[in-house]
Amino acid sequence: MRIFKPLLILMLIIILLPARGWAEPSVSASSAILIEKDSGRVIFEKSSKKQMPMASTTKIMTAICAIENCDNIDQEIQISPSAAGVEGSSMYLQAGEKMTIRELLYGLMLSSGNDAAVAIGESIGGSIDAFVELMNKKAVEIGANNTHFANPNGLPNQEHYSTAEDMAKITAYGMSNSAFADIVSTKSYKIQGEGKAYPRVLSNHNKLLSMYEGCIGVKTGFTKAAGRCLVSGAERNGMTLICVTLNAPDDWNDHKEMFDYGFEKYNMTTLRSCEEPLCAAEVLGSKAGAVPVYLWKDVCYPMCKGEEYQKEVQLYPSVSAPLKAGEEVGEVVFEIKTKSGEIIKIKEKAVVKEDVEALSVVDKIKMNFGENLKLFLAEWLGFFVS
Repeated sequence: MRIFKPLLILMLIIILLPARGWAEPSVSASSAILIEKDSGRVIFEKSSKKQMPMASTTKIMTAICAIENCDNIDQEIQISPSAAGVEGSSMYLQAGEKMTIRELLYGLMLSSGNDAAVAIGESIGGSIDAFVELMNKKAVEIGANNTHFANPNGLPNQEHYSTAEDMAKITAYGMSNSAFADIVSTKSYKIQGEGKAYPRVLSNHNKLLSMYEGCIGVKTGFTKAAGRCLVSGAERNGMTLICVTLNAPDDWNDHKEMFDYGFEKYNMTTLRSCEEPLCAAEVLGSKAGAVPVYLWKDVCYPMCKGEEYQKEVQLYPSVSAPLKAGEEVGEVVFEIKTKSGEIIKIKEKAVVKEDVEALSVVDKIKMNFGENLKLFLAEWLGFFVS
């Protein structure tokens, strides 16, 4: 009896204690967010829509615009005196030396070179102002509508701000570019050769690359005005998470705790494979009659235990031949019911996988009255819709 009583108390304590991985993170950051990269699903957030300075995490967008707007990432440029003389963190560029855009990108993202940011801006945009315009235009395209850039390096400016939410969107976009992803995941990089003032070995400031299993980048930042800012990514079991903290005194631990929470609570779930036929669609004006319909790609989504989903296939009112392989014939709507009762809707294209030929004139003559009427109405309605 003496042994039984302590065991009973211990069992009650275990039952009543919350599961370790399910308690929401307690973070030091003024603003924070954790999202899944491909779906954009928000897994955790704290004041994530608040506009704040973001320091050198700005350079994520600088790198994106450089990669997308240069003809050749290995093109060589000469460093201007204005780039070499920029204040703050630096890769120590010297006026007159030559660097490729790729080398400058490593200096930008590993050493957080403000000088590299100006050199890139001058080279790609023709001027810093023109390059900043490219950055702001790209932010709008990505959907980062609460962001405004005033420079390519993140130095303090009242007109330079973003949100944790927007920085997550920008980073998720950037990590889909292989050149960007390769650079930000690199721990060290050596620059040497003809035209260089001296050889350099650049070390990545992002300690999470060594501190956290599965970390894949991305960028640190700090100014007195912004505080410690950090954007990072991590990948496990086919799921990639993006974490952002702004003004976070304990940012390394904030990110580790947020990642642990995300990976323990959520799993990447395949809602439907593109290899499985969804249904059959009747194709008017074709001998094929009905053809199988598929999703144009696998539909995957991060889900936690207890969440449910259902799907609905919505074919277009009239599907007529000819059809090319991959042509859209409708859409599939997935509805996910979260534990809180919220409904999340995901829409994806439904397509045919093979070419479907139209009937010849002879074939059309052989069709019965009902088939001809349906074909006529489909073509007539299609004429007015187009």
